[in-house]
Amino acid sequence: MKTLKIYKKLGLSSSKDVFNHFISTLKKSNTTWDYFVNWAKVFGGIKSIEVDLNILNYLIGKDNFVVEMKFLLGKYPSIVKVIPILLACRENNFEILSDFTKGKLEFEAFAFSSKDTLSNSDVVKIISFMKSSGLADLFTGKKIKNVIDYVTGIEVGLDSNGRKNRGGTTMESIVEVFLSGLCEKNKYRCLKEATAEKIKDVFGVDVPVDKSSRRYDFVVHNGQSLYLIETNFYGGGGSKLKATAGEYKALQDYLRKSGYPFIWITDGFGWKTTIRPLEEAFNHIDFVLNLTFIENGVLEHIIKENIK
Repeated sequence: MKTLKIYKKLGLSSSKDVFNHFISTLKKSNTTWDYFVNWAKVFGGIKSIEVDLNILNYLIGKDNFVVEMKFLLGKYPSIVKVIPILLACRENNFEILSDFTKGKLEFEAFAFSSKDTLSNSDVVKIISFMKSSGLADLFTGKKIKNVIDYVTGIEVGLDSNGRKNRGGTTMESIVEVFLSGLCEKNKYRCLKEATAEKIKDVFGVDVPVDKSSRRYDFVVHNGQSLYLIETNFYGGGGSKLKATAGEYKALQDYLRKSGYPFIWITDGFGWKTTIRPLEEAFNHIDFVLNLTFIENGVLEHIIKENIK
């Protein structure tokens, strides 16, 4: 950890004080309104298959599922492509373990790509799939009233899987606001999601990378130095946090040899479950900040004062 004058202005006289302040000011959440559901994505997905979903409404409450489904598949073969989403699946092809009771494993392949026409064997397989997966009962048992409403619910559920990524994206967006203001005010240059190639193209310098996939969240050039910045947010604990702390310690060592200053901006209550590895990283890495530190001007102080 680098000793900074601004820490004393904040009443922090030792590295232990700085770390304790870091822990005590971690944010419980960075949830914004767009965290919950990406409605544009949900309704955009529905719009592209709305006609086929409406066709399937015909099946609701029909007693003879096989006959009625054969009729629909013959008249509207395009509906085959929406069958997987009825089971909350994005894939179109499945290998189903159909039998494992005879001393060997038997698999059956099913494909749901859109076709202009379906053969009789295609229709038989599709209906078999729908019966075995329980989809037929969904229609004949009147378990739903409208297929579009049902799939909208599925899309919302699938979209919730992206919340973890949205938390990380929100952290980047927050930091970007601070950096944009800082760079605009001081005429600094800033890159987002910067690869070594992109940094070379824009700034004409070769930045070492510890792995080929390394993409720095932000790079700021203050006219004298190039600052490499990584951000993340952990609302919950887990073994990944210890590994993350270790990764950034190693990255600091790697960049220190080349003379490029590294800033790690991280936050979230998850760190409260991994205090010791975090403290080791905090003491080892030159600049570890949370959102409160940024609010208090620490990030601006580092870059404006060209501290390396």
